[in-house]
Amino acid sequence: MKSTDPQPVTITLNDAQRVSGLLQVPPEARAGYVLAHGAGAGMAHPFMAAIADGLAERGIATLRYQFPYMEQGSKRPDAPQLAQATIRAAVQEASRLVPEIAFFAGGKSFGGRMTSQAQAASPLPGVRGLVFLGFPLHPPGQPSDGRGKHLFDVQIPMLFLQGTRDDFASLQLLEPLCDRLGVRATLKLFEHADHSFHVPARTGRKDSEVRAELLDAVAEWINLVTRGA
Repeated sequence: MKSTDPQPVTITLNDAQRVSGLLQVPPEARAGYVLAHGAGAGMAHPFMAAIADGLAERGIATLRYQFPYMEQGSKRPDAPQLAQATIRAAVQEASRLVPEIAFFAGGKSFGGRMTSQAQAASPLPGVRGLVFLGFPLHPPGQPSDGRGKHLFDVQIPMLFLQGTRDDFASLQLLEPLCDRLGVRATLKLFEHADHSFHVPARTGRKDSEVRAELLDAVAEWINLVTRGA
């Protein structure tokens, strides 16, 4: 199944539960990214769409998908067990639909953290690395690195893309954490960007410029990992 435009798919969790997804596979795709949304907005949010479109332009397929609570119109995120089961089902479906490419997984904020928790609990089959679009290390105003403890159980490469003004991840905690993770962790910082990768107008930069830099970083890192560098 190949199309640069997003194609609707259905992801089966179990006999009683299914969620919707959007698959984008550009011609000659060399890798794929199973992309989970954040806690407050679903897979069709403009940021998610822009990431999928931008990666397609760079030869990387994406499978976006809804968590069950978002599918049902609820504002309360699913319990970790259900969120992780959804991630596993999405990874399995991505590999089934596009079996010829290497897949990565992760996502925005909550979606990325749930993906790393799933990987730490039991490796996601075939996933070569994790990509975090703003890892939520702690709630705003409550600095702690406790949410990062499970990352030491992740044995595949991880890419952290983080704004320097991100209230969900103090760099005084995130940078030492990535250092302790060693060669598995790569941290890419975006000056003046917040948790949504928005930059103030006074910086002279546009959000679209930051997003293009982010997309280039993801594509370059995925290329390095797939080549075994």
